[in-house]
Amino acid sequence: MKRRVGTLLAICAGLLVIFLMGNRLRQVQGQSKPGEGFAAIPGLTGGQDIFGPYDVVRNWPKPMSASLPDHEKWTWSVTMDVYAESPDRVFLVQKGEIPLFTQRPATIPLPQVGPGLEFPVFRLPLRQAGGAIPNGDQINSPANAGKAGVEWRWQNCVVAIDSNGNIKESWTQWDNLWVRPHDVEISPYDPEKNVWIVDAEGHHVRKFSNDGKRLLLTLGTPRVAGDDDTHFRRPTFLVFMDANTMYLADGYDNTRVIKYDMGGKKLMQWGEKGTPTAGNPEKRPGYWNNVHGIAVDPTTRQVFVNDRANSRVQVFDENGKYLREWNFGPRPPMDIHSFIVTSDRKLWAADQGTHKILGYDLQGHFLYSWGSWGEYPGGMWGVHGMSSDQEGNFYVGEVNNGRIQKYRPRPGANPAFLVGKPWKGVW
Repeated sequence: MKRRVGTLLAICAGLLVIFLMGNRLRQVQGQSKPGEGFAAIPGLTGGQDIFGPYDVVRNWPKPMSASLPDHEKWTWSVTMDVYAESPDRVFLVQKGEIPLFTQRPATIPLPQVGPGLEFPVFRLPLRQAGGAIPNGDQINSPANAGKAGVEWRWQNCVVAIDSNGNIKESWTQWDNLWVRPHDVEISPYDPEKNVWIVDAEGHHVRKFSNDGKRLLLTLGTPRVAGDDDTHFRRPTFLVFMDANTMYLADGYDNTRVIKYDMGGKKLMQWGEKGTPTAGNPEKRPGYWNNVHGIAVDPTTRQVFVNDRANSRVQVFDENGKYLREWNFGPRPPMDIHSFIVTSDRKLWAADQGTHKILGYDLQGHFLYSWGSWGEYPGGMWGVHGMSSDQEGNFYVGEVNNGRIQKYRPRPGANPAFLVGKPWKGVW
């Protein structure tokens, strides 16, 4: 009897193994394309996902000289942020202009700096645009005497570019307002499409009419830092929850989130300054160090805060109640500068440490990443702002390369790997 039972169990076990192996074989044989599930374009022969599911749009934008007079020797500067109102009107904010290199200079040795050093280094960028120009409050200081017009020009800080890469608007009438314009946004729920610009070192937020002709509202006290209801201390980014609710990250120094109505009335704030030590980041909920990025999911009314120096995103309800968090990885090399939540209900983060664009679901599960470092078309160095448009194009603003770039979805790209389109609104 025992022998029969043993034989029967062995037969059943064998049949189970055969079933499982057959099922696995059918799954493999049923795979529609090689590489499905991990390649940006399933079935692609050769190549690699250098730009992920995108092709870089070369010569977009065109040189500034293609649209503006007296710009043959000048180019884009420290590009802090980009916002696509549409494929034919893409805003950028930047710290003026810097000289254009028309050709790469020959490499020369620099023994006075250190043994075996030379510059420029083959394949590496010529300069860091972020160190090439002072903030707007320093352009007239004695230390910068004689540099204006030679090393930089403080003009064209707010620009709109069309789908062909031409400058269609330059808000030069407002150049004198800016110290370090840091963020540009339009609420999808505003039928007037007013334009909001956050100035970090200027400690203020400005609201303009869509055509840039009228200054409609100022939040904060320009060029005066503080931590009360009428002052900011280096605010970073602004985001809109609905037609009457917005959140400001304030920011580099104040480490708080402020909730406003669209008229600028303060509704509440939350956040405390953390106390991290070397190798021991702050872990307490609601404590931050450098609030550099904020996004919302209007379907759940949750607020995502980039606690940059602590390598994490903290998630809150619309009134600041802590819900959850996740970590972006070890710092260094990780250095998340900004993120957005798009209509695909994913969070897309720009990592200046690894020079990648990272995709997560809203529970923090890592989904995909792409990107490489360099100044060549499609390379990234210092992505500080991101945006997508209604056609699925993706844009980045780079502080170190000093430019914006446009990426177009590759034919056949896995849609799960594409940055989502903007949230649908009233325009």
